[in-house]
Amino acid sequence: MSHWNLLKKRLKHNSGRLEKLPAQLQTVNQNPLPPIVCRKKVFDFAVRPYVMGIVNVTPDSFSDGGQYASHEQAIAQGLRLAAEGADIIDIGGESTRPGALPVSAAEEIERILPVIQELSARISVPISVDTTKAEVARQALAAGAEMVNDVSALRFDPDMGTLVAAGKVPVVLMHMQGTPRTMQRHIHYESLLDEIRVFLQERIEYAVQSGIAVDRIIVDPGIGFGKSTEQDNFTILKHLSAFSALGRPVLVGTSRKAFIGRLLNAPVHEREPGTAATVAIAVYNGAHFIRVHDVKTMKMAAEVAAAIRKA
Repeated sequence: MSHWNLLKKRLKHNSGRLEKLPAQLQTVNQNPLPPIVCRKKVFDFAVRPYVMGIVNVTPDSFSDGGQYASHEQAIAQGLRLAAEGADIIDIGGESTRPGALPVSAAEEIERILPVIQELSARISVPISVDTTKAEVARQALAAGAEMVNDVSALRFDPDMGTLVAAGKVPVVLMHMQGTPRTMQRHIHYESLLDEIRVFLQERIEYAVQSGIAVDRIIVDPGIGFGKSTEQDNFTILKHLSAFSALGRPVLVGTSRKAFIGRLLNAPVHEREPGTAATVAIAVYNGAHFIRVHDVKTMKMAAEVAAAIRKA
């Protein structure tokens, strides 16, 4: 069933509850979310937003093009991001750029496992594993990772939900149309924000049914994943508070993405000023986590935006 048809079905069966929505939104906005707990850190959203630093151990990522493809380079980058103030390090071994081809679980594990093992032993910052495969997640958690970031929202591997539940770790559920290989083809929404919200609500329910505690779930609207280059991504950022009704922390990843490059006519490594603007807007509109490449700069942008929001 498409996101739009699912939305219409739910609206039909829950029309009586719509009158209560403004009060529910007000309650969500007034009551801070409970913390997300990892072994090495407690993420208390009443304090500030948090910064997730990206380490791509891949030869074909859009942002760094294999700059950290070796274990030594990836470990050095993880140490650098931790020193710059990252609150969590997200390590991935499979590119999810538009058009990317999948890699095997064995290849993904070979790329990331030594990096996770080394970093988890050397830094006090928790590590997240960016994967859609249960076996990769299982070995990453055994090696020291403390969170799973699944861009498929537990859809690509039927064992992922029970694996995360058994590990008792937080999980990020992201919205995406299609797969990384197909997500930028034939993009169409009848109601962008509603369809993303309904999709994420359904995935939250699926995660809970799989045994994952609801207070371990983080949602991500999927900037750049099956979205039109400019309009959809800007709309999500402008109306990010629409996802407050889900009652879960929101992660936003805009760093160096194509919609910034197209607007500014800027290559990947000249997109940091544009990224800083999106980070500030995301935090001002309620983001709890921001996922970035340049931790030091974006952490400062987030802190200023959070101070303005609190004022």
